[in-house]
Amino acid sequence: MLLLAFVFMAAGLHANHSPERVEPPFWWAGMMHTELQIMAYGENIGGTRVEINHPGVSLKEVVAVDSPNYLFLYLDVGDASPGVFPIRFVSQGEVVYSYEYELKQRDPGSRYREGVNVSDAIYLLMPDRFANGDPSLDDQPGMLEQSDRSNPSGRHGGDIPGVIRHLDHIADMGFTAIWLNPVLENDQPRYSYHGYAITDFYRVDARFGGNEMYRQLVAEAEKKGIKIIKDLILNHCGHHHWWMDDLPTPGWLNQWDSFTRTSYRMTTIVDPHASRYDYERMLKGWFDTNMPDLNQKNRLLAHYLKQNSVWWIEYAGLQGIRMDTQPYADRFFMSDWARYILYEYPYFMIIGEAWMGIPAMVSYYQGGKLNHDGYDSHFPSVFDFAIYDDTGLAFNEEQGWSTGMMRLYNTLAQDFLYPDPYNLVIFGDNHDTNRLFTLVGEDLEKLKMALTFLFTTRGIPQVYTGTELLESAYEHDGHGELRTNFPGGWPDDPVNKFTREGRNAAQNMVVDHITALANFRKNTPALYDGWLLQFVPEDNIYVYFRYDDQDTIMVILNNNDAEKTLELVRFQQGWDGYSRAEEILSGRVMEGFDAWAIPGNTALVLQLF
Repeated sequence: MLLLAFVFMAAGLHANHSPERVEPPFWWAGMMHTELQIMAYGENIGGTRVEINHPGVSLKEVVAVDSPNYLFLYLDVGDASPGVFPIRFVSQGEVVYSYEYELKQRDPGSRYREGVNVSDAIYLLMPDRFANGDPSLDDQPGMLEQSDRSNPSGRHGGDIPGVIRHLDHIADMGFTAIWLNPVLENDQPRYSYHGYAITDFYRVDARFGGNEMYRQLVAEAEKKGIKIIKDLILNHCGHHHWWMDDLPTPGWLNQWDSFTRTSYRMTTIVDPHASRYDYERMLKGWFDTNMPDLNQKNRLLAHYLKQNSVWWIEYAGLQGIRMDTQPYADRFFMSDWARYILYEYPYFMIIGEAWMGIPAMVSYYQGGKLNHDGYDSHFPSVFDFAIYDDTGLAFNEEQGWSTGMMRLYNTLAQDFLYPDPYNLVIFGDNHDTNRLFTLVGEDLEKLKMALTFLFTTRGIPQVYTGTELLESAYEHDGHGELRTNFPGGWPDDPVNKFTREGRNAAQNMVVDHITALANFRKNTPALYDGWLLQFVPEDNIYVYFRYDDQDTIMVILNNNDAEKTLELVRFQQGWDGYSRAEEILSGRVMEGFDAWAIPGNTALVLQLF
């Protein structure tokens, strides 16, 4: 009896219980990567012996770590067929844990699924602030934060059913992709609404609707021609993540003697003269007190994170990933992670967030760049923060040597720094920045000019929800002001701005403007796959062309309050061979290319014939 009691004390549980956690919970046969890491967590599981017997599955390695409650298994599943097989954890001849592991049949089309690409236009939304489609999800028993719409930094109850309900609003405007801010579980005591402090990498937050609801969103969006981009964070997690009470190893996190915040000085990563202290402070410092910094140099964690990304792509049918805080994670891990993803999904889109307004710095993080240190991120795309900075300034300025429209010209003139500038994501604002309408001085005509530029220059345009409603806020006023609820998204809202009747005339004008631009772009390959030809702005008028073998589009931005007469002879390289132009927003036809009167604060988008 004493010996039997000792066996069960060592195991921690009675025979044949499942471990507390097994991640990933299942996998697929037929994947390109044949090595599968399984993390098992349960009391004293690290002291067990593992038994697996399934045709085509071989156990290559078992790794016990500092914590006795983890075991990492490395399997080769390259020759395995779909099916279920038991994983047994044995101690002193007794099976103390058992888990029925499933290898599902991989969708044969998933490997070559089309990802987000240059033909797309992206709509960014924060799920908690967009629409509440199922109020019963708002408050989940046992979770640390409940809903409170009166708190700008609290949870407001937006969810995935709310997004599904309003997909038509997004599709009708002409958007073909949605970037949702993170939806994975954030079981944090406060600030859990934004999603950037993950507490479970395999679970969509129950207050958003859970895993199957997320899959339903992807399926419903696909029916409407919309792709889904997952917002992913691999630099840090939430301080209430389940593993924080029992880390596998001390090296799972970047830890300091006392709390040390990152310097946020991303230039130290690319600076050939940077000190070791500045480099490590930037890279290993914590993003915030509630966001422990993950150590991607840890072999076990690195594999865990790579597999987790593939699991979500395969499970949900995703078409893109937006990588949060790209420079803050170990850059060599990030490069390896991207290669891992793209080997499995060659046409997948990965967009990195490197928040630096200097093209030389941003370009370092786009894959294919011949960098000074030989580094290649393998990321197909990054956000063009230089264009973001210039868009917010250019339309408020008179033209000087480097101000006004010259800002846009000069930044695009540095496209030689990028391996593929046409694949960059360009934007006027997002959930972390000043609102675009604010940046253009709340001037409706200047907003329309800025949007015209974003939809017609090179790159993939992204618009943040609320832009169509003339939302205005400065970042320094608090993130709650940047992330307001969409009126009409909650059952008790007094007005519904998802409808034309609920919006005012100015808001409908912007919705119509975006709709015309996005749908024209979607149906005009020259605007997303054609070349860019730009002319040096004079008198604060910027002229450029987008063209391919079939079409030529001419864009004129008159950033002056007054009407200007534009002599067209110097733009002949762009219009040569054509005799007239039709303005796509108004239908106005221009005959001949002598001189045109361009109204003040106006953007013209002209198709040449």
